Amino acid sequence: MNKTVTAGIVGILFCLIVASCKKSTSNNPPPPTGTTITDVVASNNSFTILNKAIVKADMGTTLSGTGPFTLFAPTDSAFNVSGIQSSDIDTISADHLKNIIAYSTIPSKILAADVPAGPNAKVVTSSGDSVFVTKNAQGVYVNGVPVTQADISASNGVIHAIGGVLMPPTGDLVHTIAADTSLSFLNAAIIRASQGTTDLATVLASGGIYTVFAPTNQAFRNAGYATIDAINAVEPNVLAPILTYHTLWGRTFSSDLVDGATPATVNGGTVTISSTGGWSVKGTANATKSNITAANIAASNGVVYKIDQVLMP
Repeated sequence: MNKTVTAGIVGILFCLIVASCKKSTSNNPPPPTGTTITDVVASNNSFTILNKAIVKADMGTTLSGTGPFTLFAPTDSAFNVSGIQSSDIDTISADHLKNIIAYSTIPSKILAADVPAGPNAKVVTSSGDSVFVTKNAQGVYVNGVPVTQADISASNGVIHAIGGVLMPPTGDLVHTIAADTSLSFLNAAIIRASQGTTDLATVLASGGIYTVFAPTNQAFRNAGYATIDAINAVEPNVLAPILTYHTLWGRTFSSDLVDGATPATVNGGTVTISSTGGWSVKGTANATKSNITAANIAASNGVVYKIDQVLMP
């Protein structure tokens, strides 16, 4: 067989193999022209709450635009897990819903295969804020929330169904904690600790990127601090090392947590992460682990986790 014939056969085989690969890996064929992100959401029974939010926020026209867009779309079950029922959309302001949807939208098309490995690669959203994406062996995550169905095609972009609602940050870590009434004891403790030699409030507001394990009000009560007055009675320089023990360097979403890991805290100690029975964190002097009751609360300079015990160094 001469070289020309051989090369021709090889070329034909190569084309057939490529065509076959493309066919076998394409789970989401291109949608019909005019099937925009707005149309796809409206026609998908998994997105009824999101569709209701888009309509109320008057975002349908935007998401029907030329784009391209990438929408991280919470399913109905994701809304429910986040504590939002369909009826709650009626009580949320249109402006707030618009901000949530814009925060979940990227003004470009990003397929799952094109998501940067990260971890926590910064991507600017349509709201002007940033989300942080990760792709690893377990899947694709945005702000620690898993993508449950990737690459849902639309004529003007792509939709990724996700397992939680992406809530825009309300500010830095201090403002995020202060805005949550279930963390008012912690807020008081940060203010009190900042009256000593460590200005913790300034550090958490502008000193860098941090992850805070935030004891709830009940966690403080269980630790013997029945009231905010009791917290204010503690010497600031005693409180500061306890609170910095609740703080990790850098931005750590739940997609970054590793069972058995012992990350260093800002005060120089370590805590132990466990996934047994749900994610938890344990302080060196704690007899039992502290359960993480809410995860991946985004702040402009970090992440907050709510926990049900005060961590002791």
